[in-house]
Amino acid sequence: MKKCAILDIGSNSIKFFLFSVEDGKAKTILEKNNISRLGEGLLKTGILSDEAMDRNIIALKEFMEQAEKENVEEISAVGTMCLRTAQNSDIFLKRAKDEFGLTIKVISGKEEARLSYLAVLSTIGNTDKNIVVFDTGGGSTEFIVGKGTELKDSVSLGLGAIFPTNEYLLSDPVTDEELQNMLNHLMKFFSEKIPNKNADFLVGIGGTVTSMAAVMHKMVKYDPKIIQGSQMTLAEVKKQIEMYQSKTIEERKQIPGLQPKRADVILGGAGIIKTIMEIFQIESFTISDRGLRHGLMFDKYLK
Repeated sequence: MKKCAILDIGSNSIKFFLFSVEDGKAKTILEKNNISRLGEGLLKTGILSDEAMDRNIIALKEFMEQAEKENVEEISAVGTMCLRTAQNSDIFLKRAKDEFGLTIKVISGKEEARLSYLAVLSTIGNTDKNIVVFDTGGGSTEFIVGKGTELKDSVSLGLGAIFPTNEYLLSDPVTDEELQNMLNHLMKFFSEKIPNKNADFLVGIGGTVTSMAAVMHKMVKYDPKIIQGSQMTLAEVKKQIEMYQSKTIEERKQIPGLQPKRADVILGGAGIIKTIMEIFQIESFTISDRGLRHGLMFDKYLK
């Protein structure tokens, strides 16, 4: 039995996935995430701040120590939108290499989409339908279009939950006007940028989607088995948007199922999901707890 770990380093969080591989099968040992905000301030400055880098180096250190404690034989680390776009991402990559001997591979939007699609197929099972997978992160939203097991197209758009939050949602609690201005902007942006609006099957992955699912299930302790494969309706998304708008950020932190560190950006993320559902004219989507890290596991160890 070989123990392996994957680190998925995004704009909003680092995800740590620890698993064993034996006889061509993988078994999850541990999944954790740290909302460490590497991309904080990136949209305005174009660079990673010293504070954000320090915070994320500490988070990586904790995960690396955990991997050592678990006798992990192989660690794969990937960086996405944040490390693709920051002008000084080389500094962060060098620090990770110098301090822990960790090589972080910065992957393209296309590769991120491919790995996410691989992960999602295990949620759906065999189908010949048109599938659209969306992944709303902190700094970007990915769309992956496929038919059955065949990936047809993918696009990575540089708008995630952080930008609309910082640009429009300035009051606490958020005003009706601010919310409507944000939703108008999201509709205009995504309507123009989504290349293929034909979906038989809409699947959502990533932290925003799974957080909203945890809130829907009033889940104090996160249980991926309940989240995986469950459905979320447009009515539920609208209900959560109303709830987040009615509360201050501090009050949102008390909502069962919502990680306190996500309280400030959850309304922006929920707005993106509402917009996507309305563009595709779909009343409900399937939630997958499996993301890029699971796709990378499949691609690297199980093929």
